[in-house]
Amino acid sequence: MTPHHGATGWTLLEGAVLVLLALGAVDWAAGLWAARHRGSWPAHRSVLWCAGLLCAGAALVGPLADAARTGFTAHMAGHLLLGMAAPLLLVLAAPVTLALRALPVARARAVSRLLRTPPVRAVTHPVVAGLLDAGGLWLLYTTGLYGLMHTSPLVHAAVHLHVLLAGWVFTAAVVGVDPNPHRGSFPLRAAVLIGFLAFHSALAKHLYGHPPEGVAAPDARAGAQLMYYGGDVVHVALVVVLCAQWYAAARPRARPARSSA
Repeated sequence: MTPHHGATGWTLLEGAVLVLLALGAVDWAAGLWAARHRGSWPAHRSVLWCAGLLCAGAALVGPLADAARTGFTAHMAGHLLLGMAAPLLLVLAAPVTLALRALPVARARAVSRLLRTPPVRAVTHPVVAGLLDAGGLWLLYTTGLYGLMHTSPLVHAAVHLHVLLAGWVFTAAVVGVDPNPHRGSFPLRAAVLIGFLAFHSALAKHLYGHPPEGVAAPDARAGAQLMYYGGDVVHVALVVVLCAQWYAAARPRARPARSSA
């Protein structure tokens, strides 16, 4: 494997990533400005958005990204940041809610109609979202795709785009805070989350003993352990958020006091 083959391609890819991250930050600031007349926006959501962009950026550009082209452990650290931590932070920032507040009425209604279309409804179903996320990971680590992505900038970009989007859609389907006209029930979302947790842990154990082709055993064991224990950190956060949402939804709402006659 020659990770630095085609250096121009890798440089262009990193440049594109930086541009996209900058656009994400600028668009967020523009949304805040456009929605200023709709009332204040929670500051913690902006912090979550920026933290999510930083996690994605750390996984795709810089020392960790460079190390990930030759080391499985560094690659796995990038996987945790890009496919798990960044999606959780970005989803909890509620970007769709901000967009609906910032856009003109006609365009906001168009976004709402898009969210109700059958394709979006199918992809964002918790079971489908979980299968897309889990299936992508299984293909990446049990086929030749892992080796190919380190020799081709285009395949590298496609794989990482899938990892981010699949993680985002899965997280939104399970613990999303944005408007969702067809959100799954809490029992269904909890079952899907438990199933994904079990799959992720099982895949990490599988990689411990059966690493992708070309990965040395010590590096494979360290990367698999990072996947197992690091994944648990994000999984605990997902469980806590889901339980908090379930508890809040189940609490009886206070009835307005009746005025005496």
